[in-house]
Amino acid sequence: MSSLPAGWYKDPADTSTQRYWDGEGWLGQAIPADAVPPDGPPAVEAEPPAPTPPPAPPTPQPYAAPQPHPGHPGHPGYGPPPGWIPPAGQPPAGWQQPPPGAHLPPGAQPPPPGWQQPPPGAHLPPGAQPPPPGWQQPPSPPGWQQPPSPPGWQQPQGWQPPQPPHAYLYPVPEARPHGLPLAGLGQRLLARLIDILVVLLLNVVVNGWFAYQWWQDFWPIYTQYVDQIMAGGDPAMIQPTARMQTLQMAVILLATLLWLGYEAPAISGRGQTLGKRLMGIKVVGLDSTAPIGFRRAFARWAQLGMWTLLWWCLVGVVIQLLDSLSPTFDPRLRQAWHDKAARTVVVALPPRAQPTVEAAPRGDHPGGPR
Repeated sequence: MSSLPAGWYKDPADTSTQRYWDGEGWLGQAIPADAVPPDGPPAVEAEPPAPTPPPAPPTPQPYAAPQPHPGHPGHPGYGPPPGWIPPAGQPPAGWQQPPPGAHLPPGAQPPPPGWQQPPPGAHLPPGAQPPPPGWQQPPSPPGWQQPPSPPGWQQPQGWQPPQPPHAYLYPVPEARPHGLPLAGLGQRLLARLIDILVVLLLNVVVNGWFAYQWWQDFWPIYTQYVDQIMAGGDPAMIQPTARMQTLQMAVILLATLLWLGYEAPAISGRGQTLGKRLMGIKVVGLDSTAPIGFRRAFARWAQLGMWTLLWWCLVGVVIQLLDSLSPTFDPRLRQAWHDKAARTVVVALPPRAQPTVEAAPRGDHPGGPR
């Protein structure tokens, strides 16, 4: 079953149009690719009457030796009637192409261009003509299926049925959740960098005092360690004090809460942080374009932001880096791991329409001062 959500996508059979995909098949009529699709699926059209089922194949009879057809060479009366004259433009039966330079008998005419001698035993219905050179079997109509073979029928040796076109020969349609294009990887990266810069500025304001207190305890220990190295001694490893460990955990905890307070409320209501708004992208749910709510926004953030608590052992940094690169692992919907956890996708918003009529100047008169 396809994992592509319902929505408007380009028609694989005609990329200049788009149709609605309901998760299992195409619905409705195709519309131009540049047209704005309606919200939701198209109107349901009346179903055509069910086709009449084909008649049941006849029951095979016991095999009997075929009798020669009157027109078959094996029939006693085979051959043209007495006094028969071949029509103009058609060679007589058994005629072969004369060698170059040969003279035809009086009254005989050469065969039409491209004519070939039919193989022995070939029969054509009365009035039928052989197909022209290069003729090919026309394609089967849509929905046509091979009728079932009668019981006891065997496939002729060496015969192969024509192969229908397969789905994988068509280009994969570009995913457009709710009719909107997916956000580019470059847009998402720049939006994330802008958000990191904003959170970093918030940490400077809120966590600045705790970081300063930690540095006051760390600097004497560090200078003593450097002095021992310069004196040629064997200094011991730097051991943080209990106050330094407490301050370090406080800084990490406050940084996590600041990130949560900045991103989760913005994504839950508007679907955009400051970085996403500047880059023209938005977080929407796979089910609808309505706000996803704080619960899903928290689940989306927690998949990425909770690993900040493990920065002290570098495990959180590695996992957050892999999560940030995970949209490249999903070329269909470009979902990161935190998007999959919240069932969301990041789309690009269309540019805002510019006004085509200039605003009237201020004054008592609509047309301006007289």
